[in-house]
Amino acid sequence: MILIEVTLIAGRSPEQKTAMFREMTQAASIALKVPADTVRIALNEIRPDHFAAGGIAKTGPSSNAAPAPAPAP
Repeated sequence: MILIEVTLIAGRSPEQKTAMFREMTQAASIALKVPADTVRIALNEIRPDHFAAGGIAKTGPSSNAAPAPAPAP
């Protein structure tokens, strides 16, 4: 059995997720030479307000704000 874990920021449509599952399954099956029915995919969706990059939240009031400066040593 193959288990692929995917983490995405929530907001994709069911159709997009279905297409991703199908294409990832096919790719894993071909690359690893295993039957497609042995490929499992676990999708973890993160709320946008629970994600930040470079100190900037994906959504919310601080999403357009500059990142906080690093603390002085």
